[in-house]
Amino acid sequence: MAEQATNLPPLPSPARAEPSAPVSRLWIAQLGLASAAMWMASLTPLQILLPKQVQDIVPGQKFLVLGLIHTLGAAAAIVATPVIGALSDRTTRARPLGRLTGRRHRWTLAMAVLGAVCLALLAWQTTAVGLLALWFGFSVFQNGQYATLSAAIPDHVPVRQRATVAGWVGMPYALGLVIGVELVARVFTTFAGGYLMLAVCLVALALPFVFATADHPLEAADRDPFTARQIIDAFRVDLRAYPDFGWAWVTRFLASLAIAMGTLYLYYFLRDAVHYPNPTVGLTTLILIYTVCVVLTAIVGGRISDRIGRRRVIVTVSGALMGCAALLLAFSPTWTAALIAAVLFGAGFGAYLAVDQALITQVLPHADSRAKDLGLINIAISGPAAVGGLLAALLVTVGGYPMLFVSTAIAAALGAAGVWRIKSVR
Repeated sequence: MAEQATNLPPLPSPARAEPSAPVSRLWIAQLGLASAAMWMASLTPLQILLPKQVQDIVPGQKFLVLGLIHTLGAAAAIVATPVIGALSDRTTRARPLGRLTGRRHRWTLAMAVLGAVCLALLAWQTTAVGLLALWFGFSVFQNGQYATLSAAIPDHVPVRQRATVAGWVGMPYALGLVIGVELVARVFTTFAGGYLMLAVCLVALALPFVFATADHPLEAADRDPFTARQIIDAFRVDLRAYPDFGWAWVTRFLASLAIAMGTLYLYYFLRDAVHYPNPTVGLTTLILIYTVCVVLTAIVGGRISDRIGRRRVIVTVSGALMGCAALLLAFSPTWTAALIAAVLFGAGFGAYLAVDQALITQVLPHADSRAKDLGLINIAISGPAAVGGLLAALLVTVGGYPMLFVSTAIAAALGAAGVWRIKSVR
């Protein structure tokens, strides 16, 4: 018996093992708080603060400059997420740092602090160049934080619980936005007040997750020797060996492209096409309706998906709902249509956030490179912001808002259909 035991393969380290124990509600809440602050800090400026600053600084070039802000931010994300994710995958135990001995938490905290510095400096910018440079820097750090936070789900959550947890953790994507917009529109109404509030929340709400939850350490003996080639490998996956990962990337790219194009110019759409008397209040109302729908469908859709064990059909229905919302705006630029579209888009996006994220974690190639591989998926989220920003500017210039929203619907439909090419997940 003893001889047989010595021939057994070694157990994987906790950092590389597939999780089996369910996470607690407190753990979910702590990760949700950190995620909410991160999304609040990244989405609120794009919806309210930056459009207003651009309007004040370069009113005649607002579409171009706002598109460039999105493009530079996305370009930063494309580089930062897989690289910082790969670095966190390789980060070993650091005993002098007390509780911060694992792979992820040190990176989460450092990225939050550096991102907060960029936000604070954005408040006093009076040139387009300053806005572009600081938003680029913030995007590097915010997406580095995203790489480490998103890896927490495959690191700690078993497959049978992932859509439920992804629903609760994905919900702050919308909740952070609506809270941020409400605070900026009604309480912190100056640029300085808005940006500083976001900076403080970004750091403060990350602290409970960083200091009160487990972070599996990686021992130095378990880390492969570092080579310069590994930086290049951070951007590469063998798609012949892992075709489902490739299709998950493509479908996420298309869905994210629809989201980027469909939401980028909502503030201007309300002012120029709907002629809503107060576009800021109108946008806040739409975001509130959309958020309620996101919260409901993220939780319900995630639980249903975990219960029935199916992901693809829910992702398809979600994409169809977002496409219908875009078509409604294309052919009926009215306030009533905008309200209905907010319901449809929120319902579709909420279920999509929960279920597609769970689906993606099930097609990751390697347990020891989860953050890096999720960083590559984040390129499919951030890349469309780079493409979508300039594409949306071109479409709205050439064909107006109808062409923009019809193109949005087409991208959503293609993303919904492409999920059926993924074979290893039901």
